[in-house]
Amino acid sequence: MINKRSFARPASVGVHKPSRFGAARPIHRSSGGRITRTSGFGASRPSFRSGGRRPSSNKRSRGERIDFSRFIKKGTNVEEKAYVSKHSFADFPFNPQLHKNIERAGYTNPRPIQDQAIPSVMEGKDVFGMANTGTGKTAAFLLPLIEKIAKTKGLNKRETVLIMAPTRELALQIESDFKNLAFGFGMFSAGCVGGLPIMKQIREIKMGVSFVIGTPGRIRDLIDKKVLDLSTCHSVVLDEADRMLDMGFRDDMVYIIGKTPKEGRQTLFFSATLSPDIKKLTELYLVNPVFISVISGETAKNIDQDVVRYRGKDEQLEKLHEVLKADGSDKVLIFREMKHSVDTLAKDLAHMGFKVGGIHGDKRSRERIRILDSFKKDQINVLIATDVAARGLDIPDVTHVINFDVPQTYDTYVHRIGRTGRSGKKGNAITFVPA
Repeated sequence: MINKRSFARPASVGVHKPSRFGAARPIHRSSGGRITRTSGFGASRPSFRSGGRRPSSNKRSRGERIDFSRFIKKGTNVEEKAYVSKHSFADFPFNPQLHKNIERAGYTNPRPIQDQAIPSVMEGKDVFGMANTGTGKTAAFLLPLIEKIAKTKGLNKRETVLIMAPTRELALQIESDFKNLAFGFGMFSAGCVGGLPIMKQIREIKMGVSFVIGTPGRIRDLIDKKVLDLSTCHSVVLDEADRMLDMGFRDDMVYIIGKTPKEGRQTLFFSATLSPDIKKLTELYLVNPVFISVISGETAKNIDQDVVRYRGKDEQLEKLHEVLKADGSDKVLIFREMKHSVDTLAKDLAHMGFKVGGIHGDKRSRERIRILDSFKKDQINVLIATDVAARGLDIPDVTHVINFDVPQTYDTYVHRIGRTGRSGKKGNAITFVPA
């Protein structure tokens, strides 16, 4: 059974460290943020289900106390120490074609989660992996599962892998990584996410796929339409499992896993936290799991964290303009709580001459994919987003993360600023707080 270590948030501190932008003050967050569903598989579900995400809420978690001083921390510019892995990729008994794909993908030495998880997955064991975002989890489960399915070819044994992720973007990113790593194997996948044509996904599934990768809402839709049969699915991956629970997908997750064979199923959970709800799910579905934790701390040591104090919306926008015009603000990710606020700020910054884009749940998937691609390719240098972008997405070289709205919880703050200061590079996190 999993070692149930504690991951409680630290208590708010009593001493409030001053900032170069003004003294920090505590703030009390009040309730909510979670949509409650009636339990049971027959219960009705909100219409946002097929979109793969619940609507954002401006309510705060009950009893949550966020001290502004926690948003202030001087980065130490620590270079990422090279991880001394127990294995090289050459040590893993992969198919020669998979080794070629690994080399072509530019992988050199296994990252910690890959080094520790791949052998256990290849042995058929259940795994619970805890790792910060951007630590290479995707390859940690894709590589051994591609090898597993490759071994079934020619055996008249149909095997399906199911991978669930909380957001459309993350699911599509996983599918993109799958296509690169499974090149030359004759394996096919279906990216099952809301916002993209369901008929295309239905056609792909009916033609036969080895990997079903998607969000819980759309996957459940396809099951309910009698299109997706998981009776041959003996490998299940829940990526960012804690985020899926936060977004209200527990019933869908339980329903979907219930459609897979209980006997002979290999189940892999990956999460950044080990909450009580996650523990309950692991006890339900993981059998003698291998517990792996490569959590490196709350926030990266090489991220400068600070606050900007403002009075009124006009001053807030003026100070944001100053930050964006400062030297070094080359690639900036700005978080807002509400969808309409993303659009409003994007228009304001565009009028100021910035190359800016915005993503949120009401934008069509194709538009969101286009904007994200433009940000990754530096065609725009400012991206404004709701928390859809806070987890899982691999956006390289982000110099600044700006919380234009104070995040609902400190966990949300940690996940947001994890977009900068990656791979040992210097990062900056700035949170705007009212004076």
